[in-house]
Amino acid sequence: MDNFIVSARKYRPSTFRSVVGQETITSTLKNAIKNNQIAQAFLFCGPRGVGKTTCARIFAKALNCLNMTDDFEPCNECDSCKAFNNSASFNVFELDAASNNSVDDIRELVDDVRIPPINAKFKVYIIDEVHMLSAQAFNAFLKTLEEPPANVKFILATTEKHKIIPTILSRCQVYDFKRISDNDIARHLKYVADQEGVEVEEDALRVMAAKADGALRDALSIFDQQVSFLGKNITYKETIKNLNVLDIDNYFEAVDKVFSENVGDALVLLDNITANGFDAQNFISGFASHLRNLLIAKNPSTIQLLQVSDAVKRRLFEQSQKADPMLLTRALELANQCDFNYKSSNNKRLSVELCLMQINANYLYRVKNVRQSQERR
Repeated sequence: MDNFIVSARKYRPSTFRSVVGQETITSTLKNAIKNNQIAQAFLFCGPRGVGKTTCARIFAKALNCLNMTDDFEPCNECDSCKAFNNSASFNVFELDAASNNSVDDIRELVDDVRIPPINAKFKVYIIDEVHMLSAQAFNAFLKTLEEPPANVKFILATTEKHKIIPTILSRCQVYDFKRISDNDIARHLKYVADQEGVEVEEDALRVMAAKADGALRDALSIFDQQVSFLGKNITYKETIKNLNVLDIDNYFEAVDKVFSENVGDALVLLDNITANGFDAQNFISGFASHLRNLLIAKNPSTIQLLQVSDAVKRRLFEQSQKADPMLLTRALELANQCDFNYKSSNNKRLSVELCLMQINANYLYRVKNVRQSQERR
């Protein structure tokens, strides 16, 4: 049996071009190489799973590549690139600050920095989770970070930029990585699925992307989980069931029922949802997002902002045309407030039911005013 490699490792980008959702940063790094304006230290910061360590590795590989491509990508063919790809490079060092966070560890690094690179232009040190360094270790690192030998570069990575002391920040070029959009994640998952021979519905990819919350590594882990559970044919229905995600049809139905003459239908829908094991806050949070999407979908010029499939966009547009924008705005305000106060409520179920009844009351009041206005005419 072949050893299984998780998709996050198997499809880890090896060039700047293949990095997902960080075009601004990768372009800046390539331009730094092109113009030979390479700082002595870089700080890559941002949420988990967005490509910080991946970009650090590609950048380190590119700095020592012997046959750089025309667009300043590492060639992955020269001896330096092959050694790096095989984890056999003598000039690129990866350290985990979580387990090497003492003053003695930093002193050892400072001593090692003095040794010149072996058959390469630079020695590159990638220090992951650098915020885990102790205050004393940070202070011991300051001088070397500011004035290292000309052939030494530091790339620091962290998920908690606010924990980095200002004296370290001032010595680095800081790159803020953003969360990856659902569209970019879904597109990459589709590429991975095609490579693996997996048939997957577009809406299922969208669910995985949304569940990952901007982290591509999490999305790939979710994808592997679905393949293990569902095999080579992944459907939307099975995906939401496996991931415990509410079907979007529930939100379309909820809007139709709260903007109706009988609020009881909406309360029955909520009861059915909770009876199926879903938390009421899960519903109200998703309902608020759905109301927001309806407001955006009302205008054809903003509908492209929605990170959903084309089929769902059409359904949102059709439903949005039936709803008054003022009612939608008020409903969104009430749903968002309910979601915000949910954890502090003593009767959580009642707070969600009250929210639905308030939305319905606003609708009925509006309908009554419209009818009275028409009768006067």
